[in-house]
Amino acid sequence: MKTNSLDFDAQALREKILDLAMRGKLVPQDPNDEPASVLLEKDNLKNSDEKPHDIPASWKWIILGSGVNFYNGRAYKKNELLNDDKFTPVLRVGNLFTNSSWYYSDLKLDPNKYIDNGDLIYAWSASFGPKIWNGGRVIFHYHIWKLKYDNTAIDKNFLYYFLLDKRNVVGETDLHGSTMKHITKTNMEHLPFPLPPLSEQSRIAAKIAQLFALLRKAETSTQQYAKLQTLLKSKVLDLAMRGKLIEQDPNDEPASVLLEKIKAEKAELIKEKKIKKTKPLPPITDDEKPFDIPDSWEWVRLGDIAQVGDIDHKMPKQTQDGIYPYISPKDFTKNGIDYQNSKKISKEDFIKLSKKFLPQKGDLIFPRYGTIGKIREVNVDLPLLVSYSCCLVRSSKLIDNSFVKSELDSQITKEEIKRYINKSTQPNIGLKSIQRFLFPLPPLEEQKKIAKRISEVNKIIDG
Repeated sequence: MKTNSLDFDAQALREKILDLAMRGKLVPQDPNDEPASVLLEKDNLKNSDEKPHDIPASWKWIILGSGVNFYNGRAYKKNELLNDDKFTPVLRVGNLFTNSSWYYSDLKLDPNKYIDNGDLIYAWSASFGPKIWNGGRVIFHYHIWKLKYDNTAIDKNFLYYFLLDKRNVVGETDLHGSTMKHITKTNMEHLPFPLPPLSEQSRIAAKIAQLFALLRKAETSTQQYAKLQTLLKSKVLDLAMRGKLIEQDPNDEPASVLLEKIKAEKAELIKEKKIKKTKPLPPITDDEKPFDIPDSWEWVRLGDIAQVGDIDHKMPKQTQDGIYPYISPKDFTKNGIDYQNSKKISKEDFIKLSKKFLPQKGDLIFPRYGTIGKIREVNVDLPLLVSYSCCLVRSSKLIDNSFVKSELDSQITKEEIKRYINKSTQPNIGLKSIQRFLFPLPPLEEQKKIAKRISEVNKIIDG
């Protein structure tokens, strides 16, 4: 198991461990254990006619509700809740999964409307899942069940792990409700439950706990390694953009000459009416320059060396027969773009919206909202559109596109984003601001060498 890989999938391993556990394949059976059939007789448990999978001969399938009682919490009213910690806390599903806000009540209720440390509970609406409670005595909301049993046939921790695997509990036919999905008490009570001998239940629960602890350590190591990878890559980019990743070659044509060629290229495109003439960008002052660069380099603005544009700000409808991908940041994968599963739009919308700026292979997608500046490259030669929540950066053909992408991924661009971002309800950044971004421009040959070195070093970092 590679714990130093970003592809390490701890959740998939947890699911596999739970699956093996409930099939009797996680720990060996002990012939000296009292079989589950004896437990059925002692506690009047009911056999289940439904048997989802094979289990060892010493186990039995039972109906969960024959051995476990499910107590609903209280459907309190808002005016009964008090913001006063002198009273008993009220536990809601949100406290378990999404927030830590507490409400308080001075109600005196039936004992089964309270939970305390060690109680096994289950959230059955919106967010599904069990928890062994350890937060002190509280009143619990009706979207939570308290699980109790008056028998000695079921180990609490084993039951917890059974319920932890949603595949054992929630199927599509088990879910009810249109706005808020939930599982009914009746369905929960009729679940088939694989009952091992009691001693084996304890061994299984202990083994799962041990393996989960190891996975948590592995996750921590993976996360720490991922942070280190990110830090190292960021440092490489920083050195690259300062001209310190490779040595300068005095024989390279300086960036000042390259810049003149780019200006001539732009003038020709304007003359041919392939692009529109734009206002000159403001000159770069010495105070703006964040650090020194080699003498053969030039500080420029992004708009000086690339086109920065977007499509019309209209949201096209998704159509069932649409064939034109409409890419947005939600389609970004770890290192690329999921074109196949993206929104598809009609030919009519494609033609209408593509008049302003039609994406081409090699264009860089720059989100202007949400995950601002999370760069992806259009790496296919297909007719597609990019959401107006993004802009496209199309580099001059006279510069290295890989170098431009690296620069836009670097700390320089992150600082420029901070400089120009509009901090409204939904933070965003405008096209004109992106065009003004500072950009350290090396000679062309050096751009190519830097991009190649960055790729080589990143491969080493990724292992």
